[in-house]
Amino acid sequence: MAQFEATSALGSTTRVYAPVRWVAAVVAGSALVAICAHIAVPLFFTPVPMTLQPFAVLLLGLLMDPAAAFAALALYLVEGAAGLPVFTPQGPGGTLQLFGATGGYLMSYPFVAALVSTVYRRLRVRSFGTAIVSAAAGNLLILAAGTVWMATVLQQHFTHVLSLSVAPFLPGDALKVCAAAAIATGWLRVRKIEEKVGR
Repeated sequence: MAQFEATSALGSTTRVYAPVRWVAAVVAGSALVAICAHIAVPLFFTPVPMTLQPFAVLLLGLLMDPAAAFAALALYLVEGAAGLPVFTPQGPGGTLQLFGATGGYLMSYPFVAALVSTVYRRLRVRSFGTAIVSAAAGNLLILAAGTVWMATVLQQHFTHVLSLSVAPFLPGDALKVCAAAAIATGWLRVRKIEEKVGR
C-alpha cells in the first residue's frame, strides 16, 4: 500500500513538473537562438549577415518535439518584435527588422524548426544521416523563404536576389547542418545510455 502511494505521488509530481520543464525548454530554446543571432559577421555585398541563427533553429528542431520547437521560435519572434535585443545587431531591430529585407528568414524559423522535428521523428531510424537529411530540408526552407521575401521587399530580379541571399551562405550552411546533426546524434546516444543505466 505504501509503495502504491509513493508511486502515485511520484506520478503526480512528474505530471506537475512536465509543463514546467516544457516551458523552461521553450524559453531556453529562444535564448539559444538570441545568443547565436549575436554571433554574426556582416557582409558588404548583401544585407544578410552570416550568423549562427540557422544552426540554432536546426538544432532545436532536432532536439525538441515539433510543438516545443515551434513555440521556442515563435517566442523568439515575439521577443524580437517587442524590441528585445534578440535579433542580429546588424539590423534595426524590432518590427522593422522582422518585416525588413531579411524578415523572410526570421519568419520561417518556427515552421522550419517544426518541420525538422517532424521529419526527424518520422524517419524509421534516428541516425547522423537522418539528422542531416532533416536539417538540410529545414535549411532549404530557410533559404527559400528568405529569398522570396527579399525579392518581394527589394523588388529586384529573383536571379540577382539569389546571389545575395543563397549563394554566399551555402558552404557555411553545410557546416551548420552537419554540426547540428552531430550534436543531436550525440545527445541521443547519451540519452540512450542514461536510459540503459537507469534500468
